[in-house]
Amino acid sequence: MTTVIDGKKLSEEIRNEIAAAVKTMVDAGRMPPGLAVVIVGDDKASHVYVSSKKKACEAAGFYSREIALAGDISQSDLIYTLEQLNRDPQIHGILLQLPLPSHLDEFAALKAINPAKDVDGFHPVNVGYLHLGVDTFVPCTPLGVMEMLKRHNIDISGKNALVIGRSNIVGKPMAALLTKANATVTIAHSRTRDLPGLCGQADILVAGIGKPEFVKGSWVKEGAVVLDVGTNSVDDPTSPRGYRLVGDVEYTEAARRASVITPVPGGVGPMTIAMLLANTLKSRQQFP
Repeated sequence: MTTVIDGKKLSEEIRNEIAAAVKTMVDAGRMPPGLAVVIVGDDKASHVYVSSKKKACEAAGFYSREIALAGDISQSDLIYTLEQLNRDPQIHGILLQLPLPSHLDEFAALKAINPAKDVDGFHPVNVGYLHLGVDTFVPCTPLGVMEMLKRHNIDISGKNALVIGRSNIVGKPMAALLTKANATVTIAHSRTRDLPGLCGQADILVAGIGKPEFVKGSWVKEGAVVLDVGTNSVDDPTSPRGYRLVGDVEYTEAARRASVITPVPGGVGPMTIAMLLANTLKSRQQFP
C-alpha cells in the first residue's frame, strides 16, 4: 500500500515544535528570532507569499518585519537596505524575495546578505559549505524534502536517487543533500537522454522541473519513493477557480507504483515555510 506523505500535517508539527522552542527562549529572557523579508516591486504572487510567511512567523512567536521597496529601486539602495539589516540586532534571518526586477543584479544582492543571516541558503558562502558537506543554511524546499524522508524513517544510504531539475534553488542543493546522506545521485535536466529509463532505476525520485505532470507514472520504479516539488497551474473548467494545481509527476499512476509519494498540493509545498522558520531559529541560536 502506498504511503502518501501529508506535508501540511508534518509542517504543522514542526511549526509547533519551533513555537515551543521560541517560548522557552523568551521565557528565559532572551530575544525571539527575528526575520526580515525584503520584497521589491508589486508582484501580487510574491506579496501573497510574503504575507503567509509573516503569519507563520507571528504564530511561532517570531519578530517579523516586511520591507517593501519600489520596483525601480537602484542596486546601491537595495544593497544599503540589506546591509542595514545585517547590522540590526533584532534581525537574525534575512530573506530577499525572488525574482527581482530585471534591472537588478540578483547575485550581487544575495552576496550582500550576511551569510550568518542567510536563512534562504542562497549566499555563495553557504552554497559552498553545502557542497563541502559542512553544516550550513540550506535552501528551504530541499531541506523540507530531507526532513520528510527523515521523519518517515526512509533509508537513503546506498539508494539510487534521481533529481530531475538542476536549479540553484532546488535541484543542485537537493542533489548535494542526498549525496551527503550517502545516496548515489543522478541529476537529470533538459538534455538528459532516456529519462524514462533513469526514472525506472531510481529508488528515490525528486521532481523539480516545473512542468505539469511531465514525469509519467509508468516511468516510476515499483516501490520507489517519489517526492514531487513542482506546483503548476493547469486549466480545469470543472473547477470553480477555472484551474487546478498539479505537480511535475503524473500523480494517479505514479501512486499505484510508488511505496511513498507526496501529493500536490499538500506535499512538499507546506514544508518550505516550516524550514524557513527552522533556519531562522537556527540563526538566532548562533547569536548571543
